Amino acid sequence: MLDRIIRTSLNQRFVVLLAAAIMLLWGGWTATRMQVDVLPDLTAPTVTLGTEAHGMAPQEVERLITQPVESSMLGAAGVRRVRSTSHVGLSLVHVEFDWDVPILQARQVVSERLQTAVASLPPGTPTPVMLPISSIMGEIMFVALESDGVTSVDPMELRAQADWEVRRRLLAVPGVSQVIPIGGEVRQYQVLLKADRLLATRLTAEEVAEAVKKSGESSSAGFLVHGGQEHLIHGIGRLQSAADLEQALVARRDGQPIRLRDIAEIKVGPALKRGEGSHNGKPAVILAIQKQPGANTLELTKRLDKVMDEIQTALPQGVKLEKNIFRQANFIQVAIRNVVDALRDGTILVLLIVGLFLAHRRATIITAVAVPLSLVAAILVLWAFGATLNTMTLGGMALAIGDLVDDAIVDVENVLRRLRENAAKPHEHRRPFLQVVYKASMEIRSSIVYATAIIIVVFAPIFFLTGVEGRLLQPLGIAFTVALGASLLVALTVTPAMCAWLLPHDLEAKHSHEGKVVTWVKAHYTPILDWAMPRWRTLIALGAAGLVIATASLFFAGRSFMPEFNEGSLNVTFVCLPGTPLEVSDRLGRQAEEIMLKHPEVVAIARRTGRAELDEHGQDVFGAEIEVGLKMKDRSKEELLAALRKSLSAIPGVYISLGQPISHRVDHILSGSRAAIAVKVFGPDRLELRRLSQEIKQEMAQVEGVVDLAMESEADLPQLAVKPDRAALAAAGLTTQDFA
Repeated sequence: MLDRIIRTSLNQRFVVLLAAAIMLLWGGWTATRMQVDVLPDLTAPTVTLGTEAHGMAPQEVERLITQPVESSMLGAAGVRRVRSTSHVGLSLVHVEFDWDVPILQARQVVSERLQTAVASLPPGTPTPVMLPISSIMGEIMFVALESDGVTSVDPMELRAQADWEVRRRLLAVPGVSQVIPIGGEVRQYQVLLKADRLLATRLTAEEVAEAVKKSGESSSAGFLVHGGQEHLIHGIGRLQSAADLEQALVARRDGQPIRLRDIAEIKVGPALKRGEGSHNGKPAVILAIQKQPGANTLELTKRLDKVMDEIQTALPQGVKLEKNIFRQANFIQVAIRNVVDALRDGTILVLLIVGLFLAHRRATIITAVAVPLSLVAAILVLWAFGATLNTMTLGGMALAIGDLVDDAIVDVENVLRRLRENAAKPHEHRRPFLQVVYKASMEIRSSIVYATAIIIVVFAPIFFLTGVEGRLLQPLGIAFTVALGASLLVALTVTPAMCAWLLPHDLEAKHSHEGKVVTWVKAHYTPILDWAMPRWRTLIALGAAGLVIATASLFFAGRSFMPEFNEGSLNVTFVCLPGTPLEVSDRLGRQAEEIMLKHPEVVAIARRTGRAELDEHGQDVFGAEIEVGLKMKDRSKEELLAALRKSLSAIPGVYISLGQPISHRVDHILSGSRAAIAVKVFGPDRLELRRLSQEIKQEMAQVEGVVDLAMESEADLPQLAVKPDRAALAAAGLTTQDFA
C-alpha cells in the first residue's frame, strides 16, 4: 500500500501539491477562527443550585434546605459527586456529572430531581434555583463602577446604575453567562412600624405587610364596550414613589380609613448588605463577568470592551466604569504569544540546521513544507473535536517541531544521495529521474513508518488518563500525535512530489557533492567511532549506570500537578475571625488594600468582601477575595510576594493567602479548597477533629517551603438564640407565630 501511495503521488504530483496548498489555506483560515484559551476546560459538567434564605441561621439552612436538595440529587443518572455549603441565609449545592454527560442533559436531570426536592421542603421555604451555566475558569473580567473622584455619587445611585444599566447591557453580550455585582447600596422602600400606633389600631405586622403587598399591584377588570369600541380596563396600582406608599389603605376602624402613614414611617433607604466592594481602597460596585462554556475569551473581551465604551458615554456625570482591573484575556494573550514565539523559534532553528546539513536551498524548502502542513492538519483535527487553541495544544505542536521534519528530511536526503549517484554515472547508464525519486523514497519508507509509529506509541498512555489529568493532557497528546502522523503522510506524498518538481533543475550542475558541514562532521566523527567500537562494553555499562542514576533522581525531584504560572496578577484570600461584622472586615480589607498599593508593582486592586445575591462563590462576611493587578519592575516575583506577606502581617487577627487567579481556580478543581495542598480530616467528634487538625498544622509548619498555612474548620459563628416559653404563650392565648 505504501508503494502505491508513493507511486500515485509522483504520477499525480500536481494534484497532490494542489491539495496541499488548499489544506494550508483551509487550516490557516480555521486557526484564525478557533477559540483561544489559556488551558482546556477543566470543569466537569456541573449544575449549581442556589437558595437565598434571608435571615436563616446556617444550621437551619443545612437542615431545611441543603440536606433535602442534596439527598434528592444523589443517585441521579450520571451524577458522580454532590457537594454543598450552607451559609447564613444561603445554600449552595454543586451537582457534578461524569465528563461525557452534556451540560444541557445534566441540567435536565437536575431539573427533574429538583421538582421532587421542592415538594418535600417545609412550607414557606425559599425555592432553590439553577444558576447559569459557567465554568471554574469562566470568570474572565472584573470591572468597577465608581465615582470619578471629582463629583460625589450616592452609593445607591452607583448600585442602581450597576443593576439596571451596566449589568443588563453586559448580559446582552453573546457569550456572557452571568454578571454578579457586589458593593454599593440597593435602594428599597422601607416601612418602619410604630408599635404604639399598631396597638391603638389593633393591627398586626402581618396585616400591614399584606396590605403593603397588595397596594402595589396592578389589575385587570375585563373590557368595556361603548359606542362600538372595546376598551381594556386596566387598574394601575404600581407605586411610583414613597408618597404613593404612604397613601396605601391598611384597614378601616369605625368607618375611618387607616393609611400606612398613620402607623409607620416610610422612607427610601439601603437594603441590608452581606457584601461590599472596593477598588483601589475606595468604595465601588465590583462586577464579576463570567463567560459561557465554549465562548472565545479573546473575542468576548473585545465585544465587552466595545459595549463598556458605549456604556461609559451614557453614565451620569461623576460615574466612571473602570475595566482594567483583572482581565483573563491579558494572560491568555501573553501565554499564547510565548508559546507561538517558541513554536516560531523552534521552526527557525530546525530549518537553519536542515539548511546547513543539506546545503541545498530547494531541498531545505521541500523539508520545510512538512512543518506547516503537519501543524494545520493538527489544527483541523482539533477543530473537528471541538478543542481550543491553548497552551496545551500549542505546546504539543511545539514539542513535535523537531520530529515533524524527521520523515521529510530522511526522504529528501536519500533522494539527494541517489540523484548524486545517478548523476555520477555515464549518461547512457543513468535511470529516469522519476524512477530515481521513487526508488529513493521506497528505500526509507519502512524506517520512517516504524520510527513514527514508535514515537506515537510512547504518547499513547496519555489518552488513557481520566479526570482532570486527562482533560489537561489529552489535547497535548492529540496535537502531537496528529501532527506527527501528518508529517508521515506528507513524507509519503508531498515530499516525493516536491522532489520531482523542484530538484531536477540544478542538481547536476551545483550539488554533485555533500555540503561542507556534513563533510566536516564525518571527518571528525569517524575517529570517534573508530575509538568507541572496540570499547562497546564499557560504553554500554556507563550508559546503564547513567540510566540508573537518572531514574533514582526522580524520587528526589519535586512534583507538582502544573508548573507555576506567571499570570501578571494575584488573588489574595483575606479572612478575619468568624463573627467579624461586615463593617469591620470591610475596614480591615481597605487597610490591606492601602498596604498593597504602597508597593510600586501593584497597579490595580478589586476587593469583594462577603457575597452577592446568588453568587456561587459564596463566602461569609468575614472573608474577602482581592484581585491585584501587577506591573513588574526591578524586583522578582518571589521578592514581591515576600514583601507583601511581610507588609500584610501587620494586620492583626486575619489569615492572608497569596495566589494567582487561574492557579487559585485550578486548586479549587483539584482539592475543593483555596490552597494548592489540602489535608482533610474526617470523624464524628468535632472537638477531636480540631485537636488533630491543630497537630497536623504544627507538623506542616515545620516543612520547608510552606507558606500561608491555615486551618479551615467549621466556624462557630456567634448567635443569640431566643427560645419561646410555650406554656407562658398558651396561658396568654398566644402562639409561636405571635411570638415571632
